[in-house]
Amino acid sequence: MGAEAGKNVTVIGAGIIGVSIAARLAEAGARVTVIDRTGICAETSSGNAAGLAFTEILPMAHKGMIRKVPGWLSDPLGPLAIPPTYFPTLLPWLYRFWRAGSLKNYERAVAAQVELMKLAESEWMSLMDASGTRSMLREDGCLELYESEAEHQASMPGWEARKRAGIAFHHLQQEEIAQYQPGLSPSFVRATFVPGWKTVTDPAELGRAVWRHAESLGAKHVPATVTSVEQIGDAYRIRFGDGTEHTASTLVIAAGAWSHRLAAMLGDRIPLEAERGYHVTLPADAFDVRRQLLFSGHGFVITPLGNALRVGGTVEFGGLDRPPNYNRSKALLRKASEFLPGLKPQGGSEWMGHRPALPDSLPVIGKGSRPGLYYAFGHGHLGLTQAAATGSLIRDLVLGQKPPIALAPFAATRF
Repeated sequence: MGAEAGKNVTVIGAGIIGVSIAARLAEAGARVTVIDRTGICAETSSGNAAGLAFTEILPMAHKGMIRKVPGWLSDPLGPLAIPPTYFPTLLPWLYRFWRAGSLKNYERAVAAQVELMKLAESEWMSLMDASGTRSMLREDGCLELYESEAEHQASMPGWEARKRAGIAFHHLQQEEIAQYQPGLSPSFVRATFVPGWKTVTDPAELGRAVWRHAESLGAKHVPATVTSVEQIGDAYRIRFGDGTEHTASTLVIAAGAWSHRLAAMLGDRIPLEAERGYHVTLPADAFDVRRQLLFSGHGFVITPLGNALRVGGTVEFGGLDRPPNYNRSKALLRKASEFLPGLKPQGGSEWMGHRPALPDSLPVIGKGSRPGLYYAFGHGHLGLTQAAATGSLIRDLVLGQKPPIALAPFAATRF
């Protein structure tokens, strides 16, 4: 794949983004070393909601959403939570989030997401075929549910934007909902079915299978905690917690919610926040869920996995160091029991993970400010969805090839 194939590349981060980058680079003949403190897809990538949300092109800060924030914050266990002591730290990020909701910025972000999502779908199909994981794909679509006609009408601008992007969907009347998901609470009066939405049977196992593919092509995993990164001449010196070091001539930072700390060590200030998400994973027989269910008014989803049922979501801004508040996962389970009468809530496991969130809902994918430095992080709720596309884009950049989409909207310098 060109003169750059065969070069040594170090990737910090073995989540789904990092392993996808490793797989695409290893396929191209690069010698890849992946550094991660806990293991392959062992943290945030292990607990996501399993959606390949190729139709999710709207930024979080879409027009009018900012008006909902005060109401959400009034409920300590609602869709959005910000601990009072963390609010001053978050204010600059919230200001950027508010600015991202302007019409001009909104349209720019939607256009960029449309292009990235088209690439994401084709690249995932390619990577699944290469890694032998196509059997993990479920193509059942998703059902977004509304508790009032007013709530459904408020969603119309978003559906119009999807329509302009060529995304298929079908609005349902109340009497049609049971055809797509029997057993729902009668409180849901409208719904929208999106056939192009996909899920996977187990996101952690998918990530490990992609890694096995990369490993079969020579990629190596170094289990270590990175404490510092600095440029030394034409290379990067990476120090580990045990005092050892690693030198990289080409470095990719794909460490999720921790990435901005490493980028700052190399002179790049990126306004990334850790958006804490929760889930409860129940036994598969807890309820017969036919496809992913989206409760957007409450900020969570229910996903049927291969052998389990996952109730996940909510947004909590509290940084990287605050302990989990599992009252939030318990609140998710209570809502799920209300919306799915007959749900068996026993036997579940709780989890919290950090989503890397940027104010405009677009990831950073591209070159850093120094030679041989690349960034791939900030995908928010869409890390699994956009992982294969990110892997191919970083591969193209590292190997000196022209990416298939414009990367200016994803540049680290845009802030």
